[in-house]
Amino acid sequence: MTDGEQNRPTLDTGVPQTARIWNYLLGGKDNFAVDREVGDQIISNLPQLAENARLSRAYLTRAVRYLAGEAGIRQFLDIGTGLPTADNTHEVAQSVNPQARIVYVDNDPLVLTHARALLVGTPEGATDYIDADLRNPQAILREAARTLDLSQPVALILMGILGHVESDDEAKSIINSIMAALPSGSYLAMYDGSDTSEAVTEAVRIWNISANPKYHLRSPERIAALFDGLELVEPGVVSVTRWRPDSTGPEPAAIDQYCAVGRKP
Repeated sequence: MTDGEQNRPTLDTGVPQTARIWNYLLGGKDNFAVDREVGDQIISNLPQLAENARLSRAYLTRAVRYLAGEAGIRQFLDIGTGLPTADNTHEVAQSVNPQARIVYVDNDPLVLTHARALLVGTPEGATDYIDADLRNPQAILREAARTLDLSQPVALILMGILGHVESDDEAKSIINSIMAALPSGSYLAMYDGSDTSEAVTEAVRIWNISANPKYHLRSPERIAALFDGLELVEPGVVSVTRWRPDSTGPEPAAIDQYCAVGRKP
């Protein structure tokens, strides 16, 4: 057995897990009683969290649609995939361009099981899954190169995953390691929870008591710093509800999930 296999997470239905809690908040069924218990505790403190989860997911849809359409990106590296729900990255990208190629990365055993069964793309494109950890970008890049042409632009998708990295320096190092291997014209799209409300801070405190892995909030300014060296796409670093909303009505209310899309010059 290799070191990677020895350190790989195992499926433990008695310990709450982030991907399964998030799946529960999104209305999915791939979760266990312990996950629902933590989810209910969080919702009792922050009733709007389930809606916030759906609004964050809607940002993913808009960002990928922009990247596959207006930006002309045909390759996507989605790290921290989570459990499949509606409007997964490959579904959105391939609805715009059926030839799009998507590589998903996660290291949760339940995610692995479902991803291999459900994350199936178009015949014209390609969809693959890598069992790897965010903190090992070189392994991710090595495996991703089996499906993606890393000499051509790639969109790096990091949705809600960098909050599991406590150190800003480490989070930025991970981004830099991956983006350095991608050519000019590649993109980073991400969102993470912000520390802009006491209610969210309390909800994360409850989350971190029981859930694994723990989550760390950042200020919008700290999230913006993760894009240093990249050209921010308008409207820059904003709440997920305010990044190119679909409606033409009044500006939507902000929530405590901040996001941005940046282009490598």
